[in-house]
Amino acid sequence: MKKSERIQMMTARFAEMRRYEEQLWQRGIEYIAGVDEVGRGPLAGPVVAAAVILPYDFDEIEVNDSKKLSEKKREELYIKIEKKAIAIGIGMKDNLYIDKANILQATKVAMLEALTEAEKQLTESGKKLEHILIDAVRLESAKIPQTSIIKGDASSISIAAASIIAKVTRDRMMREYHKQYPGYAFESNKGYGTKAHYEGLSEIGMCPIHRKTFLRNLRMK
Repeated sequence: MKKSERIQMMTARFAEMRRYEEQLWQRGIEYIAGVDEVGRGPLAGPVVAAAVILPYDFDEIEVNDSKKLSEKKREELYIKIEKKAIAIGIGMKDNLYIDKANILQATKVAMLEALTEAEKQLTESGKKLEHILIDAVRLESAKIPQTSIIKGDASSISIAAASIIAKVTRDRMMREYHKQYPGYAFESNKGYGTKAHYEGLSEIGMCPIHRKTFLRNLRMK
């Protein structure tokens, strides 16, 4: 594919991914938070959520569902989003909270924390959060109007931006955890259940960041 064709394709996709935001902007709703999480499925580490409020003129056409981007591209876009976003909030719940509650509850609490942080930044600049676009789940305790979108990270630029922020944040954490707890290949699998991870569990057993409720049926030495 020629570069011009690739740019044309990304531009068309970006325009399609703006449709939820455009509908709200046209109604005079200016400050919209996209919310997403990463880390619901891994055997170790936290679940991390991000809330991102983008300006109307945000124009990074390469923004997409973080799962569809290379690690290098996610890192590049993280920097661009961080520079251009009106506000960014991060929330996370560790493995202990996940084991005590459950992964869905932990995800929702992390999302609420991310929203609270982003909303605080917005309020400090004299603005008010008006709507939430959220990937798949619904935050029952949030008092701000919200729209839950199935596969939202591939359908909304705000949610896609949040997915990138959350993914890069968590991946960086897992690379640091690899230094602290070597033997599970956290630097590459980020806590997911790969062959190398299971081999580490078999040889070493669990470390302090493993989710015990996710490993109840696993036989280890």
